[in-house]
Amino acid sequence: MSNFELVAFDMDGTLLNSKKEIPAETLKYIKKARNSGKIVCLSTGRSIPELKVFGDELSDIRYFIAVSGAVLYDNFADRIIEFHALEEKTVLDLFDVVKNQDVMIHLHSNNSVVEKNKLNAIDEYNMGVFKPVFEKIALKPENLLEFYKKEKFPVYKLNFYLRTLEEREPLRKKILDRNIPVNLVNSEITSLECSPPGISKGFGLEVLCRKIGLPVSKTIAVGDADNDLEILKKAGLSVAMGNANENVKKIADVIVKDNDSGGTGQVIEEFLL
Repeated sequence: MSNFELVAFDMDGTLLNSKKEIPAETLKYIKKARNSGKIVCLSTGRSIPELKVFGDELSDIRYFIAVSGAVLYDNFADRIIEFHALEEKTVLDLFDVVKNQDVMIHLHSNNSVVEKNKLNAIDEYNMGVFKPVFEKIALKPENLLEFYKKEKFPVYKLNFYLRTLEEREPLRKKILDRNIPVNLVNSEITSLECSPPGISKGFGLEVLCRKIGLPVSKTIAVGDADNDLEILKKAGLSVAMGNANENVKKIADVIVKDNDSGGTGQVIEEFLL
């Protein structure tokens, strides 16, 4: 049996196929891993409400490294183990940066929060594939900024969804020029994630391993995009999906099949078990 004890799967582009579904075969491998005493966890930019829509499909996965490492969640106990939130001033400063720009803002909290009129136009921000999930679980205020000012809920991550890829680097530069204390990561097609300083999926993996008494060297991380880079660098074995971008493939120890061809099952069978 393998010396690795835990595998951390990214969701979109990794555990999920191109239809945003977890293949039945993958679920069988996850159950097999659990029955063998191994740990399967998620490492995802999604929030807890976005993960709960999968219901029983995630019942054999105990830990969620969620919201890009800002939230560590025990799925078996249904409780947050640890979380890190953006400062209120930071959230307001991020809103201010784009006050004259046409962007969609997504606040990750104990709820998923997006502005109603932006959700109606989500395809224009290259996030149309997520519309069914947002319509099902998101809070949809008429004015997102005023809603945040009134409710003052913790924001674990703020995502900007942009109309074009060309807008992303200028926005990144504006945020950096204003010295707003966030960790910036590119995601999806044109999105920019803003997390608390020092927070990443790699940080989340280190926290989880410390909590359960497992050396990070005994972990496998699997991903496909730039927001997976830090966890891939931390894990004992880094695995790129066949559909991963070149940044991920460049640093990975192993490249497996793509997310429509059983890549995640391959990881469990060949490297975890």
